[in-house]
Amino acid sequence: MPARIILNGTSYHGKGAISAIVDEAKSRAFKKAFLCSDPDLLRFHVTDKITALLDANGMAYEIYSNIKANPSIENVQTGVEAFKKSGADYIIAVGGGSSIDTAKAIGIIIANPEFEDVVSLEGVAPTKTPCVPIMAVPTTAGTGAEVTINYVITDPDKKRKFVCVDPHDIPVIAIIDPDMMMSMPKGLTAATGMDALTHAIEGLITKAAWEMTDMFHLEAIKLIAENLRDSVEGKESGRAAMALAQYIAGMGFSNVGLGIVHSMAHPLGAVYNTPHGVANAIILPTVMAYNAPATGSKYRLIAQAFGVDTTGMSEEQYRQAAVDAVRKLAQDVGIPADLKEIVKPEDVQFLAESAFADVCTGGNPRDTSVEEIAELYRSLL
Repeated sequence: MPARIILNGTSYHGKGAISAIVDEAKSRAFKKAFLCSDPDLLRFHVTDKITALLDANGMAYEIYSNIKANPSIENVQTGVEAFKKSGADYIIAVGGGSSIDTAKAIGIIIANPEFEDVVSLEGVAPTKTPCVPIMAVPTTAGTGAEVTINYVITDPDKKRKFVCVDPHDIPVIAIIDPDMMMSMPKGLTAATGMDALTHAIEGLITKAAWEMTDMFHLEAIKLIAENLRDSVEGKESGRAAMALAQYIAGMGFSNVGLGIVHSMAHPLGAVYNTPHGVANAIILPTVMAYNAPATGSKYRLIAQAFGVDTTGMSEEQYRQAAVDAVRKLAQDVGIPADLKEIVKPEDVQFLAESAFADVCTGGNPRDTSVEEIAELYRSLL
């Protein structure tokens, strides 16, 4: 089966990149934007940078902000109804993965109304029409949602997240402007940065990985290893480097999938509303150690990307060095060391069953089971 690469048609990078929204909207003859952004970004005036740009150029828009940190089926459905009433013909998604994922689901359902129940979009949905055109403007350096064909929605009734994979949902324009990310507090910067690292590492070792995606993932790991600490401290150079790193990681994993770090993180978001990046960051070193026997020489490359001199190291040594480097980075940026404050022991079986059923599990380099995933959770308690 041939390897496939799907990326944005157009992306803009660097300070001031948001100005491209105006020319792109005009060149495509768009009339009115449906602007998806979460309540916090509105309250802290981050979204104002976009609305000010639209206002200054006389461009019509309507804001939709019924978006949660782990967007739900209801968030999508009310968004679909709001879009229908708005008269908009394109979407501007401003925010982290939550805003962009919500926008993707809305755009897909508007173009493919037979999926209006939302849940039928789980997995690889057989949609036939590209979604409403989306311009994605990330405000966090982590999810890579602006360049991926994936989005994640929460079903609160069943206490589960489901992953949707659809080439029809990819934004037509990605705007990666580090100025949009400068207001992130330290905790969010750390969590989203570790999310990007998880994407890069899981993408590098997934069963579908190949030369082109390895190139993306290794560069992302290197950039994150060198810059996440500075980014958490608010240094502009660090923020700019992380903006690029998370996009590059998204270019890779969107095309080859992920693994059980994400499978295990998704139920934590659904059951406890744990921030996705935090969940990934806590779980990552433990799962790396578990997966090590199935990764060939990939961990040598990870260790080297972290600046480790692997000369003369045995396979066991460089694998351990890679795990240790990731664990040290997580510790340095303030990520908790375990799940003791998050997971209730009596929930472990449900969490493990949910994780095993997650679409990301199939890409894990090491075949696993419900029992082994449960043991991984327990080891973090």
